[in-house]
Amino acid sequence: MTTDRPADPRARWAYLSQSERDAAYDVVTAVKNSAELSAERNAASAQARARLRSVLDLAYGPRQNARIDLYPAARPDAPCLVFWHGGYWQKNSRELFAALVEGIAAHGWSVAIAGYSLAPEVTLTDIVAESRAALDWLAAHGVAGPVVTSGWSAGGHLVAMTLDHPLVTAGLSIAGVFELGPLRDTFLNAALRLTDAEIETLSPLRLPPVKKRLDLAYGTRELPALVLDSRDLHARRDAAGAPGRLLPLPGHDHFSILAELRRPDGALVQAARALIG
Repeated sequence: MTTDRPADPRARWAYLSQSERDAAYDVVTAVKNSAELSAERNAASAQARARLRSVLDLAYGPRQNARIDLYPAARPDAPCLVFWHGGYWQKNSRELFAALVEGIAAHGWSVAIAGYSLAPEVTLTDIVAESRAALDWLAAHGVAGPVVTSGWSAGGHLVAMTLDHPLVTAGLSIAGVFELGPLRDTFLNAALRLTDAEIETLSPLRLPPVKKRLDLAYGTRELPALVLDSRDLHARRDAAGAPGRLLPLPGHDHFSILAELRRPDGALVQAARALIG
């Protein structure tokens, strides 16, 4: 594992221009082919959602996006991967990530892709509450096998925020966001409208570590702020005796890393399986 830490733009945060602060979290601009990668994933997801055995649009709450797409395994007691999508809590939807199902499903797992309401229509407090409600719903509706939660980007944050849920065995966060304070000074806050209380209580780096296993994955070509969020959360958890691995994936950026969850032999599929091994 690399021990080199990238330079942290937040170390000079007070001296940065608005454009420099925005660039520290602008994953779309940082990955030049992000639009092509997302378009390919969206198209593959439309095909997978239409083709795979599934029970779609299961309501777990009153809002329109509070829905789960369930891709059940043959065995009712199979392990289940619960996945939350990214988009900085303000973009995307569960339908655009069905392409991620087949990698882990090839190993006999069920997959539940949980949607959630988006800012600015709701607050981040509401979104975290919905993610917990999704797990409540799954627990009440017969998910019998071990549950591994996973999520990408903003979804990786939701993994950390729900690790203490009784249904959850372990978590796999992918390029997660774990410190919210700097986001208030970027373009992202126009929709998020983060409060002081939310920054304090919804930043995993400010919370006591949950003693369940949490693996933290990121691409080595990821933005420094997100690399450091994963590295710092792992260090904080390790110091507290909380189990989990740090998984830097060589050559991957914020978008290409999802390929490792789409293939049966992908590194993230292997990581998820190892969490219940």
